[in-house]
Amino acid sequence: MKKGLFSRALFFTMMLVFVLALAACSEKGAETPAPGAKTEEGKTDEKPANEEGVYSIEDFNNVKTNEGTAIEGGSITFGLVSDTAFEGTLNFNFYSGAPDAAVLNWFDEGLLTWDKNYVYTNDGAATYETSEDGKTFTLTIRDNVNWHDGKPVTAEDLQFAYEVIGSKGYDGPRYDGNFTSVVGMEEFHAGKAKTISGIKVLSDKKISITYKEATPSLLTGGVWTYPLAKHIFGDMDVAKMSSSKEVREKPIGFGPFKVETITPGESVTYVKNEDYWRGAPKLDKVTLKVINPTTVVQELKSGGVDLVDSFPTEQYKDNANLSNVEFLGAIDRAYTYIGFKLGSWDAENGKVKTNPDAKMADKNLRKAMWMAVDNDQVGKRFYNGLRWNATTLIPPSHPEFHDSSNPGVKYDPEAAKKLLDEAGYKMNGEFRTKPDGSPLEINFASMTGSDIAEPLARYYVQSWAAIGLKVNLEMVEFNSFYDRVGNNGKDDPNLDVYQAAWTVAIDVDPAGLYGRDALYNFSRFSSEENDKLLARGISAEAFDVEKRKEIYNEWQQYMVEEVPVFPTLYRAEIVPVNKRVMNYAIGDGTGIYLNELAVNADKPAVAQ
Repeated sequence: MKKGLFSRALFFTMMLVFVLALAACSEKGAETPAPGAKTEEGKTDEKPANEEGVYSIEDFNNVKTNEGTAIEGGSITFGLVSDTAFEGTLNFNFYSGAPDAAVLNWFDEGLLTWDKNYVYTNDGAATYETSEDGKTFTLTIRDNVNWHDGKPVTAEDLQFAYEVIGSKGYDGPRYDGNFTSVVGMEEFHAGKAKTISGIKVLSDKKISITYKEATPSLLTGGVWTYPLAKHIFGDMDVAKMSSSKEVREKPIGFGPFKVETITPGESVTYVKNEDYWRGAPKLDKVTLKVINPTTVVQELKSGGVDLVDSFPTEQYKDNANLSNVEFLGAIDRAYTYIGFKLGSWDAENGKVKTNPDAKMADKNLRKAMWMAVDNDQVGKRFYNGLRWNATTLIPPSHPEFHDSSNPGVKYDPEAAKKLLDEAGYKMNGEFRTKPDGSPLEINFASMTGSDIAEPLARYYVQSWAAIGLKVNLEMVEFNSFYDRVGNNGKDDPNLDVYQAAWTVAIDVDPAGLYGRDALYNFSRFSSEENDKLLARGISAEAFDVEKRKEIYNEWQQYMVEEVPVFPTLYRAEIVPVNKRVMNYAIGDGTGIYLNELAVNADKPAVAQ
């Protein structure tokens, strides 16, 4: 433990409790901040906060302003902000954590890209067309798309990815409804067929994939487009692929940069891929290094990093005027949430097994825990408005389908106490008992991270104590945390509640996180009604956008009522970028790609 860390955490905890209590007594404290004033060009001159020091995501642009003239070549350093090492599963077909994705994005990519509305385009490494009935996708890979070792990316490589993910020996998280919906996949998975009948290799560069049903999701992320190099993995045992040196030590892709060296969990050096299909990158070299959230500001000020994957929004207020960076911002495709363990993963059958006798099985208990926390004030006081109260499980990054009229569950600790009383959770001294009179202790896990990770978790514990619930907190580092909640298919039986976050897919379909066959359904919640609503969301009737909105509004409300998890905060993605960096953007559908990234000077600008 670093010297002074405990006292700092205790200070934040006491301060948060104080400001939340203060805000609860003030109508003014709940005002929504006004966006910053815009220039004629539409750019914010500065990032103004209101009198409370609360900002708005509307104050930011998502495209970097270019300054000066790009030099030839050059290199940058990219900061992966994390308090733990990246796991190092460096292949899209096997990885599970966001840190590994940040490493992957520099050297690999999918065959298709999408626009700002999350619809596939024909601007990627492959083009596509659909059959008249919408069930068959035919992808044609461009002739100049090659793996980093010079071998062409082929249709067989994409077919091979489907075969690996559909194999019994596969140990990754991808095998879910997106794959079982392919014609012949379930028979292949069960060992009843040697091939997947719905996948046809039409030529070296052309492949067709046929689905059981046409769904609106197929056009917005429902087609898996990440090939797996068959010439490298073809003779390998599927069960050993994810731990192989070809994934961990010497990964290849077909993206703009090649992996030169890896220091496991700590750093990666990339060099330009002269053969990149969009054109050779402007930069010669990129160095990725893991930096702790507590040192990210110092690294930015000194020029130790040129840009980062994310910036701790709670640190923005004190660093908004850094002279050597430009802060970019966008609504993140993500939210944080509190999850309740309601069962376990049935690995043999590939589905969740909900336990009706789980400690957290009573939805009244779960709802009361939601009612006890004031996430509106958490967003303002901890994150200065750059995270804000979340209401449903479809975030505002998908404005067509996020139900902004749904209030979720409102903060009301007195109503929470009453609900628990009526449900039979009676007070016995300081804390409540179960309805049968036995002691109730709830084990809660949250991830380590920035300075406020533990104080925030302790605020939730204190909020639950205020309604009479005894909750024991355990702080766990990133990789161990997701193993504990079930990322490896093994659920910790001693874990009852957890705080985590999701980056959601470009497709709005939430089945990959909350479906019965989704490994990522860490709460292990299932019901016939949930099955029905998720199926309707990708059914023929859902091709009517208004009908699909109606279905997902119904699903959002259903999850508010059942509370297998509850969302806590929606998030702004805030990224500081050194002023020498050119041609960079965050968010989806910008049309700006990493091979265009450039610099206007040999060395980073340093804060004055």
